[in-house]
Amino acid sequence: MKIGNYELHSIQTGLFRLDGGAMFGVVPKPLWSKTNPADESNRIDMCMRSLLLIGNGKKIIVDNGAGYKLSDKLNAIYGMDHSKFTLEDALTKHNLKPEDITDVLLTHLHFDHAGGSTKIAENGEIELAFQNAVHHLQKRHWEWGQNPSERDKASFMPENYDLLQKKGVLKLYEGDSKFDEIISLHTVSGHTPFMQLVKIKDDDNTLLFTADLFPMTSHIPLPYIMGYDLFPLTTLDEKKKFLPQITKENWILFFEHDAFTETCRVQQTERGFTVTDKMELNKR
Repeated sequence: MKIGNYELHSIQTGLFRLDGGAMFGVVPKPLWSKTNPADESNRIDMCMRSLLLIGNGKKIIVDNGAGYKLSDKLNAIYGMDHSKFTLEDALTKHNLKPEDITDVLLTHLHFDHAGGSTKIAENGEIELAFQNAVHHLQKRHWEWGQNPSERDKASFMPENYDLLQKKGVLKLYEGDSKFDEIISLHTVSGHTPFMQLVKIKDDDNTLLFTADLFPMTSHIPLPYIMGYDLFPLTTLDEKKKFLPQITKENWILFFEHDAFTETCRVQQTERGFTVTDKMELNKR
């Protein structure tokens, strides 16, 4: 797919699993399990899908998965699986290497979104995974990540991002911002303070990288809000804000965590907001 001068490509970085109850909050299991069946540990299938944009002299990646630094214990808890997909393999399909990436747009610093920002070098030290890239993040989210609450501190792993500041490759934004004439950044704070959604827009198409506002297609209905969200009523308000515009202007939604659907559009019916036009990005 092409928007403006950018070619857009889906980048699959790996598979994992999270507790279904945590993913759907107050929604009862008999409802969410219809579309997201759970395993024996109550976990559902998920993925870590990034977005690659090539154009305007840049090679940009939006989020970068969990990387490979988690302990064996955490890998087991989260069912981390890189046997089928890795970020490096996905880039290779586009004749790219990590050092070719010019910019990394980080929606937020949770380990499954920003863990691939650093890696363990041969000498055992932590080093940048994208040696030549500027990393873009909201300033107030960076500040939150330096001192998260007891409720969410397990999702913030400093080894994933502290080096970005030390190496001088971190660019911080204050609120909604333009990256360029095609790409813009939009803050939401229900899931975690000052997460940024990435919108890619030209005269013909608008695509929204939904991060953890809509982690999967199952989260389109208003009541389907993650138990992980720090401020679920804020998430509800943010969904009410975005969904009418998404529907009216026929935006394409790009899902980071839906293991089975890359993109869709949304329609409003008597039953509320529902998913339509599911499709792989490269077929649009």
